[in-house]
Amino acid sequence: MGASTVLQNYINGVWCASTATTYLDVTNPATTEILAAVPLSPANEVDQAAQAAAAAFVTWRRTPATDRIQYLFKLKVLLEEHLHDLAQTITQECGKTLAESKGELQRAIENVEVACGIPILMQGYNSEDIARGIDETMIRQPLGVTAVIAPFNFPGMIPFWFIPYAIACGNTTILKPSERVPLTMQKVVQLLEQTGLPKGVINLVNGDKTVVDAILDHPLIRAISFVGSTPVAKYVYSRAAANGKRAQCQGGAKNPVIILPDADLAMTTRIMADSAFGCAGQRCLAASIALTIGEARQTFTDAIAEVAHTRVVGYGLDDGVQMGPVINAQSQARIEGLIQKGADEGATVLVDGRQPKIPHYGAGSFVRPTVLQNVDPAGEIARTEIFGPVLSLMHLETMDEAIALINSGQYGNMACLFTSSGAAARKFRYEAEAGNIGINIGVAAPMAFFPFSGWKDSFFGDLHGQGHQAIEFFTQTKVVVERWQDWTRQF
Repeated sequence: MGASTVLQNYINGVWCASTATTYLDVTNPATTEILAAVPLSPANEVDQAAQAAAAAFVTWRRTPATDRIQYLFKLKVLLEEHLHDLAQTITQECGKTLAESKGELQRAIENVEVACGIPILMQGYNSEDIARGIDETMIRQPLGVTAVIAPFNFPGMIPFWFIPYAIACGNTTILKPSERVPLTMQKVVQLLEQTGLPKGVINLVNGDKTVVDAILDHPLIRAISFVGSTPVAKYVYSRAAANGKRAQCQGGAKNPVIILPDADLAMTTRIMADSAFGCAGQRCLAASIALTIGEARQTFTDAIAEVAHTRVVGYGLDDGVQMGPVINAQSQARIEGLIQKGADEGATVLVDGRQPKIPHYGAGSFVRPTVLQNVDPAGEIARTEIFGPVLSLMHLETMDEAIALINSGQYGNMACLFTSSGAAARKFRYEAEAGNIGINIGVAAPMAFFPFSGWKDSFFGDLHGQGHQAIEFFTQTKVVVERWQDWTRQF
């Protein structure tokens, strides 16, 4: 794909040009190369996709689960065969390193593998003789047309938190990738097409808020899966609920990490650097705040400052690069403004990543790893999701104080603890108010067979993506109570 490439929508098994009058450039954030143009599709193209998906649902829901998963088996093989090409595409449009892109795709493949277990995972249950001669059964049935609204930071992985489960359960679906990074899903849908998946089961509509609103309002769409910032997650959840739709909406985060004096310093520093600065900090499970306790204050501060200062930043396809750019110049400016906000609130900019000079990529959207020391717990910077490679340091005297600070926060996506004490670890996992807990882990990302949990303003809904909760979200239960006259007495 190149600057002359105009992306298409995929509706009812056909790649089709949008009738959009407005297009956005898809730009490599490291090189500023224009990769393609993405249409901002009008609402009527969402209707076309919904109509196609609704028509396909009639036959797809009657397709046995054992047959539906055969397409996923084929998709797994295709994803593995094209992993390097897909990873390069992610790096080119999103900015992360090639190794990070490959890791992201491995997580996507794991979700396909789990969804292949639908014949067992979708089973119901039954009881005989709930009263004399009466039996009761609970069965799971698909919802109908579903939709996925995906973010920019994991263009290859996050759609797979939802799509494999949706279609394996017998639903049809519409995907709206982020208009910032639409190329990866173009290629993934092409691979889905190669599996022979029936037309209309998967549809792709490019666009912006117009497409999102059309999805939220369309009467044929029964369920919405969304990942993004908390304000937008609230908007999507509220509007979907007002239209009678199911919704699972993953929001923002401000992930705190407690570092006790007995933590292994070398391991903790290495893992924390990967957590805070990996993917340029653009992930909802990035470590945002390090809460040092007691003697850990000076030792960890010195160690993380050294690692931040020496981390290799550049284009993610170049050898030896440890961190790429942020998504675009607007994000770069926002992050740099928040670093200044922290300084204005009294924090010390211990390692300053603003306005870096990256050889050969001077026009790219780069922010080097940044460490803010003595951040005010009551300040704006302590509450705001920076979504960039910025780690805030705070010092407290006791673990109880740290847990109390964590639990007073707005978000509850992830919280982690570094320690050598089993008692401290148990106390933390028991008391910390977050949906994903890490013990000596910097990014507590659940495997595909566990739900991607989130609490407080980090999640809106009842059922999360991945695992058993995905099956519950993409099915509706039906209870059947039966009585049959005993005709055998006539013979």
